[in-house]
Amino acid sequence: MTGETTYFGKITISPKAIATIAAQAALQSYGVVGMASKNIVDGIANVLARDPRHGVDVRTVGDEIVIDIYVIVEYGTRISSVATSVANAVRYRVERSIGMPVSAINVHVQGLRVSNSD
Repeated sequence: MTGETTYFGKITISPKAIATIAAQAALQSYGVVGMASKNIVDGIANVLARDPRHGVDVRTVGDEIVIDIYVIVEYGTRISSVATSVANAVRYRVERSIGMPVSAINVHVQGLRVSNSD
């Protein structure tokens, strides 16, 4: 849990809430066609129950937030540019939404998908 103490009391933000924000930002980034599973168990669980946080892992270490994002990229796009764009978009949206800095965003490209040219 990520928290902040204010004059009115303590504000606590769940890693699941941060993961939802990060997933939405990643899916709206140019070149990203979907989210991927980090392992086979996560993939099976997502097939059984759709999860809006699929493909995002959020860890808090003290006051630092570390986000791992697993994406599938459109074939033909520059992978490094897409990964940089995803990291920047996620950092901006998460920091703007929760008001706390993100220490690291790791983008893992798990695959490429070819779109229909029809």
